Amino acid sequence: MTDPVGRAGASRPRGPGDPDLVDVRASQTDRAAFGTLYRRYLERVYGYAFYLLGDHHDAEDATERTFVAALAGIGAFRDEGASFRSWLFRIAHNQVANALRSRGRRSAASLEVVAEPMSGSADPAAAVTAADEARELRRALAMLSDDRRQVIVLRFVDGLSAREIGVVLGRSEGAVRVLQHRALRELAATLDHEGPRSAV
Repeated sequence: MTDPVGRAGASRPRGPGDPDLVDVRASQTDRAAFGTLYRRYLERVYGYAFYLLGDHHDAEDATERTFVAALAGIGAFRDEGASFRSWLFRIAHNQVANALRSRGRRSAASLEVVAEPMSGSADPAAAVTAADEARELRRALAMLSDDRRQVIVLRFVDGLSAREIGVVLGRSEGAVRVLQHRALRELAATLDHEGPRSAV
């Protein structure tokens, strides 16, 4: 049997158990039930792909491929330590890596010019300020190494734990924490160095 992401990993799920497990088991017997997991994680997977690819169309394509692969492989998922969420983001990680390879160039430079997928704001001034801050953050993120950028996006955009990120990236929890610390320190230094900038 083919597993679209290889081994699920050896990390234990967060908390007392995987909160997605009931829906995963339902999906394994009735593929129509996968819609619940799809709706739950669609925006998170898209956000992850968008932050790393910097292009809406590429992010949509990677997101679609992620869920197609997850649906095809859901029968192979086993509750053996890795959470469904980390398993899903491992698939997304592979799809983003494939997209970057097929593109033949690094996408980070485009992160500063694309619009952030944000919820609407009733206050236009606040929306402009938030957009400016997001643009500065994307510019700083683009300067990080791939590993550090992924750790930041997975942790602070998608809310994965260090253990789950370790499953996604194939690293130990300790290595993830070190990467996160260094990435945050580098981001802070970059943002402090650049200071406030006018919108472009």
